[in-house]
Amino acid sequence: MWILVLGLVLFFGMHSARMALPSLREAQLSANEKRWKGLYAGVSFAGLLLIILAWWVGQGDNVALYTPPDWGRHVTMLLVWVAFILLASANMPAGRIKQWVKHPMVVGVALWGLGHLLANGDLFGTLTFGAFFLYGVINRIAVIGRGDPAPVVVRPRSDLIAIVAGTVLYAIFVFALHQWLFGVSPLAAR
Repeated sequence: MWILVLGLVLFFGMHSARMALPSLREAQLSANEKRWKGLYAGVSFAGLLLIILAWWVGQGDNVALYTPPDWGRHVTMLLVWVAFILLASANMPAGRIKQWVKHPMVVGVALWGLGHLLANGDLFGTLTFGAFFLYGVINRIAVIGRGDPAPVVVRPRSDLIAIVAGTVLYAIFVFALHQWLFGVSPLAAR
């Protein structure tokens, strides 16, 4: 359990630097941008590896906290599909999706976490997916406080590409990668 908690603290601690310690982050970027980005990537990656390791080795410590609703798996499938589309749109020139959502990656992470909370009721799942959901919500609130303007649409075709790319990646993940990576098929009835 401690491995999971340490991984979550490292991963989200680093990802929260802009929200929690903006002046420190700016000072580090100004002093040596490459060093800061290297540290950011290294600590984040170490946290992610610890989260994955905890899931692999710690399932014996895992306990059920709640019973997910019967409809939770179906809602999860929809929310995760939308999250994949939002993640795809975050990495493209601004289209209407990016203009409307402003920060599609943050919203996608929150939807992904929320969906998984509806489908998993165990301790590891609640901690992991709850952390992603809370991070997404808190980060979105912080972004609103910064007053970032909505991106200007530069390529409306980006929306179509994001929908297609997000849907294809979602299908690959649902039909193959999720089972292979995590040992659970999202399509299997529980």
